Amino acid sequence: MDRLPGIRPRESVWRRLDMAARWAFPATTTALLLLLAASPLGLPGQAEAQVAIALGCVFFWSLFRPAAMLPVVVFPIGLLTDLLGYAPPGVGVLSLLLVHGAALRWRWRLTRQGFLVVWLAFAALGSGMAALQWALTAALLWRLLPPGPALFQAVVAAGLYPALAMLLTRAHQSLAAPERA
Repeated sequence: MDRLPGIRPRESVWRRLDMAARWAFPATTTALLLLLAASPLGLPGQAEAQVAIALGCVFFWSLFRPAAMLPVVVFPIGLLTDLLGYAPPGVGVLSLLLVHGAALRWRWRLTRQGFLVVWLAFAALGSGMAALQWALTAALLWRLLPPGPALFQAVVAAGLYPALAMLLTRAHQSLAAPERA
């Protein structure tokens, strides 16, 4: 422990629990949103919304709270996405890990830009991931699939991101300043 001057809060059990909850919040909310999207709501495009939620959450938290969205956290989220969406195992894992890596790589530039630039970057990344998932699923199933669902998935991801980002931004701000929560 360093001996720098200053006042530090006492390390209590409650402080440790608070820090653990703040660290686990991004992964937990992503998993809960995925489970909510997987519930039988009967909404059109619900499967595509699941993938869009996973992509949007991983992208957002990788940009704005990368210490809480590590690859070891992204992997089970991708596996959950595959299992809930009945996709071949590994497709969601690979695409979410690629989104995470791209968000980390672009983090320095994107966090200094306005929302429109971030949204356009996500839309381009979401389109690329939809194409990748389409190609991987077709390769793993050994048949050519129609591209319509992949295009629809890209549109849903781009369209859902602003609402998702608004909710996650509010959560992120309350995590950063708990006295305003």
